[in-house]
Amino acid sequence: MKIGFIGLGNVGGKLSGSLLRNGVELSVHDLNPDFVAKFEAKGARPGGSPAQMMRDCDAVITCLPSPAASDAVMQEMLPEVGPGKIWMEMSTTDEAEVKRLGALVIERGGAAVDCPVSGGCHRADTGNIAIFAGCDRPTFERILPLLTIMGRRVLHTGDLGSASVLKVITNYLATANLVSCAEALTVAKGAGMDLNTAFEAIRISSGNSFVHETESQVILNGSRDISFTMDLVAKDIGLFQEVADRAQVPLELNPLLISIFQDGISRFGPRELSPNIIKRLEEATGLDVTAPGFPPEMVDDEPEEPGAEVFPPR
Repeated sequence: MKIGFIGLGNVGGKLSGSLLRNGVELSVHDLNPDFVAKFEAKGARPGGSPAQMMRDCDAVITCLPSPAASDAVMQEMLPEVGPGKIWMEMSTTDEAEVKRLGALVIERGGAAVDCPVSGGCHRADTGNIAIFAGCDRPTFERILPLLTIMGRRVLHTGDLGSASVLKVITNYLATANLVSCAEALTVAKGAGMDLNTAFEAIRISSGNSFVHETESQVILNGSRDISFTMDLVAKDIGLFQEVADRAQVPLELNPLLISIFQDGISRFGPRELSPNIIKRLEEATGLDVTAPGFPPEMVDDEPEEPGAEVFPPR
């Protein structure tokens, strides 16, 4: 299959890198020409434009920062969609929007998949991330070989849109955990605890989590660099709120998280690194929640292995 990849940012650049590293014939496109040139140097072909990529490729993957960006790209690609073409949306996006755009693709004889990833940029870099995929089963089986190059664990979540719902659910949980880790570490510092010991106590206990094992480390290092920013957190928990509102589920915690990150953005700017939400607490208390011995960024030290489909318990 000839594959096109649009969006070579923090996540897209890593996912497309896995495809290229594993011998996939790849065309790339990004609004930043330096990103495209970097991939050209590694053997990718410049895609030219979204329309040309859909015309030339069997499947086009989009990994973009917002639903509006995906819509703009789709409007360019849509005239070139026809039978046999596949659109794979790997952005974190709105369920209703991916269904709307996917219906336009399907009307023209193509296939549409929402297949966002979860597990952190460091795992996207090594092909060890998890991937959710929402689409009909025949399309899923057609793209599974691509998904198992980009991800270690691949879950077919059901119909188009289902993966996007699950993605914003998991991002909501990660956000709630980030805020709780920030509070826990700040309380530990305020109570006079050694933060290295506090980190380890949480890690070996019932309080442990993926977020603690990753984001708490870069918080304590002081870099706060998890390759994710406050505006992206705000987008994701906003999308989660929209899912809840459509389902008529009243929420208590997520509106508070939205308020916390709106305050963080107003203080530190939308492109501030998301773990620096702890700065709100550091400024309120005068505490410095850092400790020696923690890495400035997360690196996946698991060896790259072929991925596989995983199945829910029945």
